[in-house]
Amino acid sequence: MSKTRKKTSPTPSVSPDPTPDGPRRRRAARPRTPAEGAVADTNAQTSHADTSAARATRAEAPRKRPRARPATGTDRTPATPADHGVAPRGESKRLQILLVASEAVPFAKTGGLADVAGGLPKALGTLGHDVTLVVPRYRGVPVTGTPRLHLAVEMGGRRYDTAYYEEPLGSGVRAVLVDHPPLFDREQLYSVGNQDYPDNPRRFGLLAQAALQYASAQGLVLDIVHAHDWQAGLVPVYVRTQYAEHPPFAQAATLFTVHNVAYQGLCASTWLPELGLGWELFHVGALEYWLHVSFLKAGLVFSDIVTTVSEGYARELLTHEFAFGFEGIFRNRREDFYGVLNGIDADVWDPARDPFLPKPYTADDLSGKGEAKRTLLEAYGFRVDETTLARPVIGMISRMVDQKGLDLIAEVADDLGALDATFAILGTGEASYEDMWRDLARRYPDRVGARIGFDEPLAHLIEAGADLFMMPSRFEPCGLNQMYSLRYGTIPVVRATGGLDDTVVSYRPGTGEGNGFKFQEASGGALLEALRQALGLYRQAPDEWQRLQRAGMARDFSWQASARAYTELYQRARRHAEERRGVAVGG
Repeated sequence: MSKTRKKTSPTPSVSPDPTPDGPRRRRAARPRTPAEGAVADTNAQTSHADTSAARATRAEAPRKRPRARPATGTDRTPATPADHGVAPRGESKRLQILLVASEAVPFAKTGGLADVAGGLPKALGTLGHDVTLVVPRYRGVPVTGTPRLHLAVEMGGRRYDTAYYEEPLGSGVRAVLVDHPPLFDREQLYSVGNQDYPDNPRRFGLLAQAALQYASAQGLVLDIVHAHDWQAGLVPVYVRTQYAEHPPFAQAATLFTVHNVAYQGLCASTWLPELGLGWELFHVGALEYWLHVSFLKAGLVFSDIVTTVSEGYARELLTHEFAFGFEGIFRNRREDFYGVLNGIDADVWDPARDPFLPKPYTADDLSGKGEAKRTLLEAYGFRVDETTLARPVIGMISRMVDQKGLDLIAEVADDLGALDATFAILGTGEASYEDMWRDLARRYPDRVGARIGFDEPLAHLIEAGADLFMMPSRFEPCGLNQMYSLRYGTIPVVRATGGLDDTVVSYRPGTGEGNGFKFQEASGGALLEALRQALGLYRQAPDEWQRLQRAGMARDFSWQASARAYTELYQRARRHAEERRGVAVGG
């Protein structure tokens, strides 16, 4: 299973074909690239559509409903739930929701997907819904007691002996951990180093099948099946095909959330039989993407509703610059495509009761933030005196990759070291960027501190003890650290993209507006200028700086608002499913 990583025309690194003798690596031909701006709405490959006559009989693609009224703005702008007049009826009806993801806090995490999959179910539970979250049980994930259920999960003519552990997450909310050690007891979740596990199609096909077969075995009568990112992309396909007549799914609607379109779940078409899928689904209106199968496209095409993790990112996904070749697919779904901003766990990220801070603080009393700054400087081995305490601290917690703007930082690395500021850096990623920060820390030992790795208590201390937080991402579907920073009174300096653009309001001198600093151009120079502007305000206008801090701390980024938006979309998805099945739409 390959993951497109950089913003280039898609060039899949294909998972090898399954063969009787085991997997063998096959070099993939470079797919044809459509001319820029000429991507058709049905797919990014309409010139190839007619060649499918030579294949096995094609199934009818998911039936397209009559065109709904255009979304707000233009017909190319994704909507918010309110744009389509979706009434929040879900708050008066207890929904039975099955949520499937490849990672979730507190069980496993590589990125923001885990925060969403861990936080959204609990918030939905507080609204009165019944939620079952299904995730793999990876190596080292502790469980309580014995398995609730054993099943021989069927997929592609094979049976996989699978155990299911259940862990409570809150009122009406439970996590179900799928335990199949041959596929999930691995060193890492998806890959070792930069090499994806070659059997990732089987691993995450099994996750989808295991989730649905669990629901069937338990007799759940589902209203919603909510799948997240490419790893769960086959869930809507199975619901619409193999499980279409199964009682648990007879009234179920599907919703698919894209967290990062750069990871597309591409594999060789010969995986289809192994996944229990017929060749009739291998065409441009279904699973085919440049002669390969895309798990991400599967979720996009077969779901009743598609969402992504911020309104800004939803707009960007309709464009060639940000969609990694999927812009035509998103445009084709734009009437059913919404941006819902992720939330944060307001219990975990709260400066008034954070156990990792030396002293709690609030917007009304920021003295504890000064104590956090002192402790942060000590943690990085800096001298602590009046000079260093007066100097602004710039924090950064990030994967050290191009997406996060590390290449922009590299452009101006020497200039950063010369700023009158102290840097507290935490993260891991590409070796060249890790070495860049190590080198800067050696050259500027009194200004730059770098920790390579991840440390949860230190992450909290950086959010609290820093004065500014740097996020120069080239693209950012949602972003969480800027929301943590705002909640902790730490001023974000971000590139205006995706969720960063949605959550950070640019400071405007003399107007009282803003909670941070944004720059538009993806360049080191633009980043440097934004940092200089922020540092200037910090030194010259302390009262204005505190106003910015309090404005950020006043924002509500809790999961409750996001959960209410999803509840509205669940109701819309149910209406779509009723239309698709030819059922009269009720009130």
